[in-house]
Amino acid sequence: MRENCEKLNNQAIDLASKGQYKEAIACFMRAITMERQNYLLWYNLGITYRDSGDLAAAKLTMEKAFRINPEDDGVIETLAIICFNMGSLNEAMNYCIIGLQFNENNYHLWNTMGVLYFNQSCYEDASEAFEQALTINPYYYDSLYNLRDTYEELGNKAGMEECSARMAELGM
Repeated sequence: MRENCEKLNNQAIDLASKGQYKEAIACFMRAITMERQNYLLWYNLGITYRDSGDLAAAKLTMEKAFRINPEDDGVIETLAIICFNMGSLNEAMNYCIIGLQFNENNYHLWNTMGVLYFNQSCYEDASEAFEQALTINPYYYDSLYNLRDTYEELGNKAGMEECSARMAELGM
């Protein structure tokens, strides 16, 4: 049976899900030799590097996926979070901005932007970003949680209570 990219990709995802990162990475690398411009292979390789704890390799491979397909929300979100985890807050913010230019309704990116602002103690900007995420998806628990914490930093008790009530309604 001949190897093909789809089978190698699926095999690699299965291996990675079992924590067998070295083997998964080898499968992705083999698949990439067959289809160098397949951004999903680069994306999946980046996710595997990230999950294995190698953020530097994850960033490099995710940047390759981004160069091939600069409009994919998943690639942009993942890049922003990897940069954040590496302590590159400005770079993470730039990816959020780029992603929101392509899709201003991406509530995940609004939430990530809020987290970045929060970590820089820019609580007003953080609250606006979390509120924007919740305008798009009022059931997004992560943004409710983050907004509640931001309101706490701002001393907005009524806002905190509203967020807590909405979180309770969601049953989480």
